[in-house]
Amino acid sequence: MTPEDTPGLATTGPVKVVGAGLLGASVGLALSAAGVPVQLEDASPASLALARDMGAGTPATLTDPEPVLVVVATPPDVTADVVLAQLRRHPRAVVTDVASVKRIVVDEVLAAGPDAARYVGSHPMAGRERSGASAADADLFVGRPWVVVETPQSLPAAVLAVRALAVDLGATPVRLGADEHDDAVALVSHLPQLAASLVAARLVTAPDGALALAGQGLRDVTRIAASDPRLWASILAGNAAPVARALREVRGDVDALVAALDRAAEDGPLTPGAMAALADVVGAGNAGAARIPGKHGGAPRRYGYVSVLVPDAPGELGRLFSEVGEAGVNIEDLQLEHSAGARAGLARLAVLPTAVGPLEKALDERGWRVVAE
Repeated sequence: MTPEDTPGLATTGPVKVVGAGLLGASVGLALSAAGVPVQLEDASPASLALARDMGAGTPATLTDPEPVLVVVATPPDVTADVVLAQLRRHPRAVVTDVASVKRIVVDEVLAAGPDAARYVGSHPMAGRERSGASAADADLFVGRPWVVVETPQSLPAAVLAVRALAVDLGATPVRLGADEHDDAVALVSHLPQLAASLVAARLVTAPDGALALAGQGLRDVTRIAASDPRLWASILAGNAAPVARALREVRGDVDALVAALDRAAEDGPLTPGAMAALADVVGAGNAGAARIPGKHGGAPRRYGYVSVLVPDAPGELGRLFSEVGEAGVNIEDLQLEHSAGARAGLARLAVLPTAVGPLEKALDERGWRVVAE
């Protein structure tokens, strides 16, 4: 994101970002690249220095001009305290936070008194399994929902400032209440994190021979299991009730699944009801997965797939992308599979269904090995 790419930003600054981790540094990078002055603050001098060196802003000083907007990007267990401190320190600034839980923050801020009129909660639905400023990206929020949680006391001007920030960073503002937000993220964010962590935890004592058989399915399921344990402990504890409800529903499904498997193990795979119960689980998963929005939001689009063997050598994946472009085809999505010790990986390209045949022909003519789906 550059000033030329983002003309006429509504967010003029100065903007103060408290917390120079992944989200805070990404906010700073995007605003700084667009020419908005950003003041950085972090309890860790090392984190602050790294965010500064990456170009996310300059460390805040006592002589800085007063910010018009403060973005609190700290762990959820301290977010409310930091929000309140910033409201007191900057009596004319709008203050928002980007914590992934909202009810506990909103309740504490509202209980503090009249300063709460300048507070609007928010949460960009963007992140990575890696944390810290080193993982920050100015384009992290582009095309992502950004939840705006106004309170009964929030001034309209404060709500507008936070919505403008989201739009200026390329996100789409979504208005939700605090409870509605927390219930939603328990299902679409916090539960997937726990599922990935639980599956990955089974691998700690897995035999090496079993791990050598691991394919892309296991990597897909466990990718986010590499997330920061301390941060996630704070998030999950802060959203304990909605997460517990979601887990209890999953536990019911798992109990029914285990019962069906036990019947099949004891009485044989053709035991009446066992096959149907197992098929029901997979079928319900199909139905749920089909409801996940597509890359541009809204209903998911149906794509065709072209699978290509890509030699494990420098530049080969780039050459594939280039030659797909030369064929006049847009890659809508990409999956990469690579088995341990293999000399080639499998690139599964999602394209419009009408492009499958022409792309397979074009790649075959260019010497690529196309694998039949």
